[in-house]
Amino acid sequence: MAWGLMDWLGFSRAKLSGRDGKDGRYWPNGDPRVGQATPASVLGLSTAWACVRLKSRVVGSLPISMFEKSGSTARRERQDHWLYTLLHDSPNAEQSPCEWLSGQIGNLDLWGNGYSERAIGALGRTTALTPLPSDSMHVRRDRQGSRVYSFNDRGKSETLPEEKILHLRGLTLGGDVGLSAVQAGCRSLSGSLSADRTATNIVARGLQVAGFMETGQSKLSPEQRGDLVDIFDAFTGSDSAGKIMPLEKDFKFAPLRMNPQEAQLLESRSFNIEEVCRWFDTPPILIGHAANGQTMWGSGVEQLFIAWLTINLNPLLVSIEQAIRKQLLPPAERASLKAEFNREAMLATDSAARAQLYSSLGQNGVMTRNEMRAKENLPAQPGGDVLTVQSNLIPLDQLGKASPDGQQARDALLKWLALGNAGNGQPFPGDPYSRA
Repeated sequence: MAWGLMDWLGFSRAKLSGRDGKDGRYWPNGDPRVGQATPASVLGLSTAWACVRLKSRVVGSLPISMFEKSGSTARRERQDHWLYTLLHDSPNAEQSPCEWLSGQIGNLDLWGNGYSERAIGALGRTTALTPLPSDSMHVRRDRQGSRVYSFNDRGKSETLPEEKILHLRGLTLGGDVGLSAVQAGCRSLSGSLSADRTATNIVARGLQVAGFMETGQSKLSPEQRGDLVDIFDAFTGSDSAGKIMPLEKDFKFAPLRMNPQEAQLLESRSFNIEEVCRWFDTPPILIGHAANGQTMWGSGVEQLFIAWLTINLNPLLVSIEQAIRKQLLPPAERASLKAEFNREAMLATDSAARAQLYSSLGQNGVMTRNEMRAKENLPAQPGGDVLTVQSNLIPLDQLGKASPDGQQARDALLKWLALGNAGNGQPFPGDPYSRA
């Protein structure tokens, strides 16, 4: 894309690569001279930490499978494919799939990009995906228009072509890299950091007393001041609750109340939680912050969770699936093969929703009983490989044979009406199903 739009929005090449536009110096976590928010400092906010942790854990825990399309609609799982082993079992020699994918999602949240180096075997297949540092990555184009990735690895500068990189992008306006939420929200996130720093300084350096003792016109000597402190020490703490403390003549206790500035600081910190959640696309209630009048339980929270899965996580999963398909599969296999997250795993802890889903799929001829049992890690049972529908749960291929003229359904309905006789328990006269 034209970089004029990126520059107009404030995302210059220097900012996106982590370099200072004035002197070209490289700052891995942002330029400390301007006091801006950086990924490292933003993670010091409990809200940002909770948002990044939640999304990375949820997405990282979802298994990835390979599916092959055969015919117009049919498809089958390909656990024998080499990419299934890489994504589902072991992406590299040191990490599990959950660890690798969680790290990539965390990088997407903080830097807008996730990078992994591809180890390519003799057959041109990717044999390992090793994470690369997003904070030191610089993406540019060579003279042929191909992307080139430069980064620092243990103090040494490395450059790799795009064929050796799996690049996951976050929000993008068509450029070579995804946009960083920390970089875009630098101003508001810096405000949250300032409020957090101010609150910390108040606790660390502020006057932490419950009140003052007014002595009237008398001036206390150093000894009297020491005696007064000892008296108050004897009545502080939870063990002294409910005790009555006598005061000397002309002494009056004045409690210290919270001033408006401190009250406003507490209110702004509560607002900052919601502000940070906006930048990281996470409903505040999912990280333990309920708005005024909002409960932590009930159908309302359930709908918020479903909405988060639908409008936030699902587009993210689709973008990762498409990146894997485009960058890891050879062109000849892209038309028939695709990587896909198991989204049903997000409902694994909701037994009621899972049972309702299985019931609906089984009664409408979508899934067999043994397919359901396999998802619950249960052994297959004889006769469980046929599709059934709700009409007496008969096999699909027997629908027309079981009752060619509908007589079976009519007989069942007549029998039910006869035995009930409109609810009074008396059979109809002349009814062939009468028990009389």
